[in-house]
Amino acid sequence: MKRAIIIIDMQNGLESTGKKLYEKALIIEKINKRIQFHRKNNFPIIFIQHENSVLIKGSYNWQLFDTIDAIDSDYFISKTHANSFYDTTLQETLAKLSISELEFCGAQTEYCVDTTIRMAHGLGYSCSMQKGTCTTLDSGILNAETIINHHESIWENSFLSFI
Repeated sequence: MKRAIIIIDMQNGLESTGKKLYEKALIIEKINKRIQFHRKNNFPIIFIQHENSVLIKGSYNWQLFDTIDAIDSDYFISKTHANSFYDTTLQETLAKLSISELEFCGAQTEYCVDTTIRMAHGLGYSCSMQKGTCTTLDSGILNAETIINHHESIWENSFLSFI
């Protein structure tokens, strides 16, 4: 099986003055290690970037965090929906690359990461994740750590395997 890593929405505009991503520096460090693993093994690296009225394509908010290990030869796909497959070139890109196994990481856990994992599973991809490589913001109802732990417990052995 040929594999790829999908890094979802690790963009400047996800944070604001009062809202910071949970353990962002640590998450980025872990994501970069996974990117390095994929790069070393010549597996494709796919960055997903959300576009909306705050994350305007080409703007500072839309850009990836500068500490993310992205290079020009990686794949970059824009989306406008929580589902990274919806109205994007993701599935076409995966088919062109003969990818059947996907590793996920990124933000936000309960929105775009969760939606994309469930869709990928439904489309028949073998899905995996290293624990602690997705992040989110406190919601006002639940703190970010609780949201992440809750979703990881749902995903495990139902939608993906943990590395």
